[in-house]
Amino acid sequence: MPRTGPARDVAVVAFAQSDHLRRTDELSEVEMVMPVLHQVLAQTGLKAGEIGFTCSGSSDYLAGRAFSFTMTLDGVGAWPPISESHVEMDGAWALYEAWVKIQTGEADTALVYAYGKSSPGSVRDVLTRQLDPYYLAPLWPDSVALAALQAQALIDAGETDEDALAAVGARSRAAAGANPHAQLGGTVPQGDYQVRPLRTGDCPPIGDGAAAVVLAAGDNARRLCARPAWITGIDHRIEAHGLGLRDLTDSPSTRIAAERAGVFERPVDTAELHAPFSSQEVILRKALGIGADVAVNPSGGALAANPVMAAGLIRIGEAAARIHRGESDRAVAHATSGPCLQQNLVAVLEGDRA
Repeated sequence: MPRTGPARDVAVVAFAQSDHLRRTDELSEVEMVMPVLHQVLAQTGLKAGEIGFTCSGSSDYLAGRAFSFTMTLDGVGAWPPISESHVEMDGAWALYEAWVKIQTGEADTALVYAYGKSSPGSVRDVLTRQLDPYYLAPLWPDSVALAALQAQALIDAGETDEDALAAVGARSRAAAGANPHAQLGGTVPQGDYQVRPLRTGDCPPIGDGAAAVVLAAGDNARRLCARPAWITGIDHRIEAHGLGLRDLTDSPSTRIAAERAGVFERPVDTAELHAPFSSQEVILRKALGIGADVAVNPSGGALAANPVMAAGLIRIGEAAARIHRGESDRAVAHATSGPCLQQNLVAVLEGDRA
């Protein structure tokens, strides 16, 4: 059955992000987010009061307090009153909610932002709270240990090896050398094992950061941006919660989301993949059918900067920015949430053809 396109043409018309740093002890979440919001609105010339819908993504677990996202609304502005929502997930899912809001006709523009401060605590331990509370979470397997299980499964299946994984990290951080916002860039040592077979270079840096995008529909998008990045397809799917119920060497949820988003209809030239661990890029490349001719994570990806709850939104923003600059015509952006690529969102972005 042929895929049905969206009811309204919606595009990313602006993208901004903070400099991603190992620690931002001197900044509150509001102080970290506010400059990014000002930057992304300045790109469009819009004021906060002219935005039809605002949606954010973050995690109370990182902040260590309930309803922490309400504090960052001070960065958006409390007056005039706004139509606002929040998701306890990566900002890519906040973007999806905003996209749906525009599709319904209830808004013509949307501001989407996300942020995460991982530096105050142990993010490896915090992420155990997303596991099954009866069987897995009481064992406290941290995020790196679970990713190592996935990497070892790939190696045992003959789909990669440690040298190939090291090459993924080296390529990503070399690309990040041209990204002024990246936390790591250039030549980074592979380092010691964190959990075998993953070394330091196979794992994402821990740090703080924020990002924001502006969405607009139809003629509004063309008025606000010289070359809008049109979201021609977007979908997200989820795997079984139990890790023992799925094949960790594959990502069928990514493949299904990609099919529903229209990834396989025509070749893409850019892929921004939310792969916090080098082994996960191997899985995502296979699921998305990405060949050697596609520029994968030219921004450096999550191996160069991985602000929890914002890294997925950044993948969409980076893909859109390449279209804005004329460096890409058709890109796929991916975001993930949960252990071992449990939940995956895929979006296709395209620029107007000359």
